[in-house]
Amino acid sequence: MALLRALLDVVLPVVLVAGLGALLARRFPLDRATITKIALNALVPALAFQTILTTEVDGRTGVLLVLAFLVVALVAALLGWLATAGMPGLSRRSAAVAVAIGNNGNMGLPIALFALGRDGLDQSVLIFIVSVIATFVLAPLLYGAHTGWRGAVRGMLRLPALWAMGAALLWRATGIPLPTGVMRGVDLLAAATLPVILLTLGIQLGSSGRVHLSRGVVTSSMLRVGALPVVALAIGYGVGLRGLPLQALVLSSAMPTAVNAFLLADEYDADVDLVAHTVTVSTLLSFVGAAVVTALLPTIAALA
Repeated sequence: MALLRALLDVVLPVVLVAGLGALLARRFPLDRATITKIALNALVPALAFQTILTTEVDGRTGVLLVLAFLVVALVAALLGWLATAGMPGLSRRSAAVAVAIGNNGNMGLPIALFALGRDGLDQSVLIFIVSVIATFVLAPLLYGAHTGWRGAVRGMLRLPALWAMGAALLWRATGIPLPTGVMRGVDLLAAATLPVILLTLGIQLGSSGRVHLSRGVVTSSMLRVGALPVVALAIGYGVGLRGLPLQALVLSSAMPTAVNAFLLADEYDADVDLVAHTVTVSTLLSFVGAAVVTALLPTIAALA
């Protein structure tokens, strides 16, 4: 009962904000493209900058955790691509991104804190940082692959989030505190990120009507929430993770498709409907998926 209450406390705000966006889309003629550009080019870079600047990351375990997470993401993308064989190329690339990019931030972090405690949260923050970086590398490469690798790389490099991450890493290396006024401005933008991107998702869903359970949506959602925890367990164990880091990796893999996958699908004119509906369906499925994985965490911790 406590776990169910915690999951509802995490997910209910997401549903409320996205639902408000859907209602607004049905009531007013909103310009979704403008809102998306604001989120992608101003708010998300601020969140990435803040996260890298303020999070502690160290140790050999951290390196193994990063390696395992990246391998899981690549395998997930491959599964999404293979499982949607016969669909149009752009839809298959969108499915690959939807399976590979999980919601390790606004959903993954609170659930990790509840299930694994403060130490587990530290592991999950590292996963979140890597997932942000992977999102803005993997998604543009897959979405933009139809323009050739040079075009995909150019598209990736023009994303402000990557430059914000680089700036944060360089500033952190200097050890000099960021001026208070600047940091407060970054914090304000970062705090606005999740509500705005959730509103954007809701606007998209409100504009497109009811959730469409297409083959691509069902396949991507089931792979993301159902199959990926098993993949993560095998890969994490294989690279040498044990105990809490392995638990954090498997739990992160049970999270639904990230809203950022939808934002980038909109930016790159990919299969927006497939990704948006996968976000919704996988979020609903993740109630059960996260509960099952949480129940199995003690067994995962006992693996020698």
